[in-house]
Amino acid sequence: MSDLTLVLLSAGEATRFKKPVKKQWLRVGSEPLWFRVARTFESMGLFQKIVIAAHPDEINYMKRFANYTFVQGGESRQASLQNALASVDSTLVLVSDVARACVSRKICEALLRAIETADCAVPVLPVNDTVYYENEPIDRSKLLRIQTPQLSRTEKLLAALSQPGEFTDESSAIHHNGGKVAFIEGDESLHKLTFADDISHLPCLEAPDTSLCFTGNGFDVHAFEEGKRMVLGGVQIDVPYGFKAHSDGDVAIHALIDALMGAAGMGDIGELFPDTDQAYAGADSAQLLKRVVQKIHHYGFEIVHADLTIMAEVPKLSPYKYEMARRVASLLQVTPDRMNVKATTTEKLGFIGRKEGVAVNATATLKYFNWTLS
Repeated sequence: MSDLTLVLLSAGEATRFKKPVKKQWLRVGSEPLWFRVARTFESMGLFQKIVIAAHPDEINYMKRFANYTFVQGGESRQASLQNALASVDSTLVLVSDVARACVSRKICEALLRAIETADCAVPVLPVNDTVYYENEPIDRSKLLRIQTPQLSRTEKLLAALSQPGEFTDESSAIHHNGGKVAFIEGDESLHKLTFADDISHLPCLEAPDTSLCFTGNGFDVHAFEEGKRMVLGGVQIDVPYGFKAHSDGDVAIHALIDALMGAAGMGDIGELFPDTDQAYAGADSAQLLKRVVQKIHHYGFEIVHADLTIMAEVPKLSPYKYEMARRVASLLQVTPDRMNVKATTTEKLGFIGRKEGVAVNATATLKYFNWTLS
């Protein structure tokens, strides 16, 4: 193992990808793309440390997959890289974008040889098309397409990035600061995943494992409180009392959020929406569910089915079950036949039987988003 750290940049919003899933969370087999790329590098045995710059909202979830060093990404690629370099103490640093998914050991070894006489080594490809600049053709033989990963001397990269200016990659920063950049032959397989159509240019990406299904359970309880509006399953119930809670107290949606998070391995509702945070005081639980559904989609899942069992002596819920099912189905972005709502009593036993509150049990099923079909 050499004096070398890997920095993987995975903090982008993927707005140009135009899919429900963020590109770094595309499932490759059963692994998210960022994790597959990190494991590919790790298997080379070249790195003393792997640092991943990630979106701040995603770091805790990423930590469930691996024990890498995670740092918070910035507003730009350069800012993310600078954050990551604070955790680098090796002489050399290899920087790559998770969007360059098909990296080979051959490329990395070629970069290591080239860096011996340079400050930065990068893979490049020629430009094969005719090129115009400001309405005039230019000599394409003088043009190079720069790829990642890029290998840099850490000290030189830090110095270059400390200078004013915004740079799109390491080589341009080091060149601008007077450093020497060495070129190696690149590879078409290092095509960058930016748009959905780019997937067809990445031969290393296998389809998601659609044989897998993930089930989560959720349970929640809320006591009644006089004088509050009751919202249950996203529907207003016509009674003179509501739920005692930090938010609007929609116990059905709270249980469902826990079920969804359980199926995705995301923890629980309190981690996302703590009841100690005044931002969620009186919050509309339907809006919280929308945010969770978006996260579920971003992380590479789609919702298959959900089921609610509402345990209540009062109010009588039969008139509302169908409306609740349709409302929650719309929030989950599934058809109504994939959302079920049941209501029962506890035969007058316990706090429910004493008409003190309501309990809800929820179940949700997820599968990986099949990006090969979209």
